[in-house]
This record gives sequence, C-alpha cells and structure tokens, in this order.
Amino acid sequence: MHLCLIVGLCTPLLATAQNTRPAYTPPPPPAAMSSGSILQVIFSLLLVLAAVVLVAWILKRINLPQHAAGNLIKVQAAMAVGQRERIVLVEINDTWLVVGVAPGQVRTLHSMAKAELPVTQAGMVTGTNGKFPEWLKQIMEKRNAP
Repeated sequence: MHLCLIVGLCTPLLATAQNTRPAYTPPPPPAAMSSGSILQVIFSLLLVLAAVVLVAWILKRINLPQHAAGNLIKVQAAMAVGQRERIVLVEINDTWLVVGVAPGQVRTLHSMAKAELPVTQAGMVTGTNGKFPEWLKQIMEKRNAP
C-alpha cells in the first residue's frame, strides 16, 4: 500500500518533469567581424579617400578661369617672377592693369589704356608665349621716357 501511495503521488511529478522545458538560454552573441570584413572596410575607405584626392587634383589641373560680371575682367597674360610671385596683365573694360601678385597681397604696378597686343606668327598673343617680359619692358620704357 505504501508503494501504491508513493507511485500515485510521484506519477504526476514525473509527468510534469517530462513536459517542462529547459530554462531559457539567451541566443549566442553575433559573430565578431572577421579579418576579411575588416580589410574590406579599410579598402573601401581608402578607395573613397583616393577618389576625393583624385577629384581635387583634377580640379586643380583644370583651373577654369572664373569670368565674373559678364566677362568685364579678363586676364590677358601672366608671368611667374618667383616661386609664388606673378605679374599679371588684367583687362578691365578699356583699361589694362599690370598687377603684382604675391601671397597675401596684390599691387597695381601700372595702368594704361587698352591697346592691341602684338600677335606672333602662330597667332598667339605675346603675353602667353614667353615674350611678356619684353613687352612689359617696352611699355615701362615708354612710360619713363620724357
């Protein structure tokens, strides 16, 4: 009888024990980034940086002249006189300005009425093929002559 009583009391416990689920286990953490995916991210970033540098270099090389106010100001010629210094011939309406340009400053060296620039055999303006210094010297001599 004791045996029947023990079996009768333990049977529901055994049935419940078989139907219970195991305790909740959290899902495994996501896999860490592999070295291949890290290299792919680094390569992509380097590719984007290279594209930015390339575009900046191309834009610097193109150096399109910016014609402001409907082409009222035109650069006729320019000549480097130092590493960062230039002499520039600028046309504004019917006046030419010879301007000295250096880092941090721009100075007017001479102004005169607009004249025709001499044209070479190739049809180019002398200021663009290396004879600008000679032309400037002639103009300065005319200015200083009595």
